[in-house]
Amino acid sequence: MANGVPLPTDSYKLGFIGAGKMAESIARGVVKSGLLPASNIRTAHLGLTRKTAFESFGVKVFDHNDQVVEDSDVVIFSVKPQVVKNVVLQLRPRLSEKQLLVSVVAGVKLKDLQDWAGHSRFIRVMPNTPAAVGVAASVISLGAAATKDDGELISKLFGSIGKVWTADEKLFDAVTGLSGSGPAYIYLAIEALADGGVAAGLPRELALGLASQTVLGAASMTANAGKHPGQLKDDVASPGGTTIAGIHELEKAGFRGILMNAVVAAAKRSKELSPS
Repeated sequence: MANGVPLPTDSYKLGFIGAGKMAESIARGVVKSGLLPASNIRTAHLGLTRKTAFESFGVKVFDHNDQVVEDSDVVIFSVKPQVVKNVVLQLRPRLSEKQLLVSVVAGVKLKDLQDWAGHSRFIRVMPNTPAAVGVAASVISLGAAATKDDGELISKLFGSIGKVWTADEKLFDAVTGLSGSGPAYIYLAIEALADGGVAAGLPRELALGLASQTVLGAASMTANAGKHPGQLKDDVASPGGTTIAGIHELEKAGFRGILMNAVVAAAKRSKELSPS
């Protein structure tokens, strides 16, 4: 297989360097979707808990990362940002330009990854934690030697755990501030809605269930109804009714500005943490 030649979309071998929760979520999604059989996926870990997690759905678990690299066509680096440089440099002698390399490591740029690996058939992906339940928001950016076919293959792979967008890498700090950190903002909102329900007299379990389902329903409406969220808001807010009274309180507290500031602050911090 020459450099840049498309990989077979239904029979390539997928390897994970790093056997944490994100790697597990991606692997489970790939298997569940039928995109690849578990026998085509491999990782490495010496700890019993992580080995068992992957082996429980048929993934091969080696003892060492170099075994994963030697037996994979697509290699996904899913390790902590502070160790990724050493991991890539250690594996560099075994990395081949015939392989497609992928990083889901937050804050580490393609230029650095390509320099450490010694070649640039690399794709950077920013997924988020809802990958664990198959509804991730993932953004991909292609490295210098990654082809259109490579991009389509990775889009399909990450499509097994949610929705995928393609964007210039210069936007990734903003992506981190919005979709990377965003789930935490929504968890706070769900908790606050549930607390409001309790304050209004609801049992805790019912309040939390209603808050969670309400956020899920509103997100689904926004994604699928073909309407601007402002219009969807207006559809709920009857003149002189309960909803507009609640919205008035949110506006007085600067609700929208607070969320905007949170995204911008997280994006700024992502930029500060980037090694270059």
